[in-house]
Amino acid sequence: MRVIEGAGRFTRPDAGDDVHWVEQLRVPDLSIGTYSIVAGGVDSQSPHTEDEIYVVTAGRAVLECDGERAEVGPGSVVYVAAGEVHRFVDVTQDLALLVLFAPAEESRSAG
Repeated sequence: MRVIEGAGRFTRPDAGDDVHWVEQLRVPDLSIGTYSIVAGGVDSQSPHTEDEIYVVTAGRAVLECDGERAEVGPGSVVYVAAGEVHRFVDVTQDLALLVLFAPAEESRSAG
């Protein structure tokens, strides 16, 4: 067993940055981290090679994914398949996301 301290807590990005990512657990079949986006910030992430689940722990935004839009807030849980183009837009409150990758993030990335 492992208690994952700080998972899902908003972390203010460095000055000049809109987002902050911290990985809190990595095993071969899973990785977990917290993704934070400041209100009004720009999320410029690229599609991932792994499936992922977002759990919104704080804040409000819209998730755009392959042409669809969904409003998200605390308690929202969203599945995004590997390779789907997605990003958070219209971040109206500092957003904190617990992110689960399966298998572990970048474990399927080419060399």
